[in-house]
Amino acid sequence: MRPHISSIAYIALATFLFFLTSCQEEHPARDTSSPVLPTAEVHVMTVTPESIPTQTEVMGTVQPVYQAAVSAKVTGTIKVMDVQLGSRVKKGDLLVKISAEEISAKVIQAQAQLTQVKRNLDREQKLLKQNAATSENVKSLQDMHRVSEAVYHEAQTMLGYTEISAPFDSQVTRKMANVGDLATPGMPLLLLENSQEMQIVASIPEGLLLQIKAGDHLLVSIPSADLTLTGTVAEIAPAADPQSRTAPIKINIEKHPQLRSGQFARVALPGNNTSTIFVPTSAVNSFGQMERIFLVQNNKARLRLVRTGSRSNDRIEILAGLNPGDQIITDNNTLLVDGQPLTITP
Repeated sequence: MRPHISSIAYIALATFLFFLTSCQEEHPARDTSSPVLPTAEVHVMTVTPESIPTQTEVMGTVQPVYQAAVSAKVTGTIKVMDVQLGSRVKKGDLLVKISAEEISAKVIQAQAQLTQVKRNLDREQKLLKQNAATSENVKSLQDMHRVSEAVYHEAQTMLGYTEISAPFDSQVTRKMANVGDLATPGMPLLLLENSQEMQIVASIPEGLLLQIKAGDHLLVSIPSADLTLTGTVAEIAPAADPQSRTAPIKINIEKHPQLRSGQFARVALPGNNTSTIFVPTSAVNSFGQMERIFLVQNNKARLRLVRTGSRSNDRIEILAGLNPGDQIITDNNTLLVDGQPLTITP
């Protein structure tokens, strides 16, 4: 029984192999190789790093070089204020007049006392010439005369404080009081500004302060006026604020009709040089949300995804994805396929 079963198994195996061979002859294997890509003619360049200066932007404010807050020095009621917001005044023009009757009374009193002492001094000096008075009396009256004269000048000075004049040619940009208000010493009444010379005041981080010195030229921009100017550092604070860790600087800028006090400004500060890579914008093409560049390896195109940065004219910065020495394709790259053969044109 066992030999008979083995013969049947061998016959079945031979029949299966014959059938398989026949099927392969009737259905030959398909060609699964990739289609041949056409050769693309391209220009290439070698990536080299560039050293560029870095910049840090800080915020600033446009201010006039000459500005003054007009305040009262004496207490009294504002009697005259013949200026309005925007009024232009000349140096020496009357701005504010304060009514202070007690100061006027002190002037009259000091003047009367000075007159009395001077009259007594003149009489004693005449008597001294006639040997009818002593030199001690005359000396005492001379001392009293000097004191009375000082008191009179002091009262006159205080009376002068009741009239406030413009310290320079300027324009009224703020008005904090009106006729009838009570003025007190130190109370600001008006803000005057001379817009003929403007500057930018900015706070600089202490880490960058040592890189700036008086006379340096800095690039500044005023967005509201659509201006970009070159300013000159005029003043630098010698100490930094311990709380903000910044120090103010003043940058003089040229006069322009669109400049206004209080405008927002940006100041570009120089930093250390840094190494970066720039390539032509034609070397980078977008694919959806991705940006890609084709490299040359063994005369074939190889796809590389990159991350780009700033643009300058016809160049674009590559932040990641390329290394110095890489050969990149700069044109005819929009339809390239990874692995496509290349012909490099000089």
